[in-house]
Amino acid sequence: MSIIGWLVLGLIAGAIARAILPGQQPGGWIAALITGVLGALVGGFIASAIFGVNVNDAFFDLGTWLFAIGGGVIVAFLWQAITGRRGAEA
Repeated sequence: MSIIGWLVLGLIAGAIARAILPGQQPGGWIAALITGVLGALVGGFIASAIFGVNVNDAFFDLGTWLFAIGGGVIVAFLWQAITGRRGAEA
């Protein structure tokens, strides 16, 4: 996958991951892009370490998207835990 593919995947997966996580996350689309790209890296590492699967083969592979979104959720959760941000409390 090219660098453009990684950025597009990261932007979309990061936006989905941030929408899944409860509460309000700081930052705009740049933060979503960073979250998604880091999440895709984390998800790809988890997929190869645990399952022995290479998710970097194709852009339109379901496994690539699932692990990228899952990794994005992990990265966004860790970012909230580190910065001490809490969700909007009603």
